[in-house]
Amino acid sequence: MSERIDRVVTSGTFSLDGGTWDVDNNVWLIGDDHQVLVIDAAHDADAIAAAVGTRTVTAILCTHGHNDHVTVAPELSKRLDAPILLHPGDDPLWRMTHPDTPYRSLAGIDRITVAGTDIDILHTPGHSPGSVSLHLPEAAALFTGDTLFAGGPGATGRSYSDFDTIIASIRERLLTLPEETTVHTGHGDTTTIATEKPALADWIARGH
Repeated sequence: MSERIDRVVTSGTFSLDGGTWDVDNNVWLIGDDHQVLVIDAAHDADAIAAAVGTRTVTAILCTHGHNDHVTVAPELSKRLDAPILLHPGDDPLWRMTHPDTPYRSLAGIDRITVAGTDIDILHTPGHSPGSVSLHLPEAAALFTGDTLFAGGPGATGRSYSDFDTIIASIRERLLTLPEETTVHTGHGDTTTIATEKPALADWIARGH
């Protein structure tokens, strides 16, 4: 099949540990012209719904529970009649934003299929305990949320995060993927495994 990958950039704020920051988020849609998976329901339900169009949404998958990635997940879930998927390791973060909204657990789920394409779900903790990345082998595409960016790992200086854990996730689960894999991130520019892999030792040395 021919995978269709769409990006919607939305703007809002991220809040944790008493601070609030302005952020632009990448919302990714994976599927074809009929069926689609939404990755990270950030800030703007109207913009995301417009990108979905008339397609059937199989799920709204949250790469992690930080509020900027889940802002409009409940609203979209109702509008698009789609379940919310989240790793339960991030339940405390989810409850900070949506204390009364249930979700379906990703624990123990290694693969989902959307529009005939297999998507491997990789548990990549560190930025948060329940962070996941999504790998599409046949498209050589990887969606990393806030685990891996162009230029290094996601931030680990706030609650529920750990630098050694994110490095282990990146080293063992992401940098082992084919080097031609395109990395679609939660914020900022796309990169590749080949581009980021040689810098691992530098990230470890700098500590972030």
